[in-house]
Amino acid sequence: MVEAFCATWKLTGNHNFDEYTKALGVGFATRQVGNVTKPIVIISQEGDKVVIGTQSTFKNTEISFHLGEEFDETIPDDRNGKSVLSLDDDTRVHVPKWDGKETNFVREIKDGKMVLTLTFGDVVAVHHSEKA
Repeated sequence: MVEAFCATWKLTGNHNFDEYTKALGVGFATRQVGNVTKPIVIISQEGDKVVIGTQSTFKNTEISFHLGEEFDETIPDDRNGKSVLSLDDDTRVHVPKWDGKETNFVREIKDGKMVLTLTFGDVVAVHHSEKA
């Protein structure tokens, strides 16, 4: 079901993102930039790998991975760790781990839009994106 996510997505809104990034320990200046940035996310499948690229005026990133296999990842705020992405029915789950901590990114397609729920401990943020 990766195909449902394969598209170019533009962030249209978010909720509680500043609190989420604050809980992660992201510095004030980076949080402020992150709160006003409207990234474009490009999800594609290349053979048996999934590729997720993020483009913004702040930073561009790209990860390439096999579903269910752990890989090295540098999160946009420069945290280094290991991640695993899996697909559970119509939900894509991304679990980055670093320094004994972990967060969850859960992407779902609802009414043709992508909803990303970010969870760290008891702090939850939500991003809403539409196809660009």
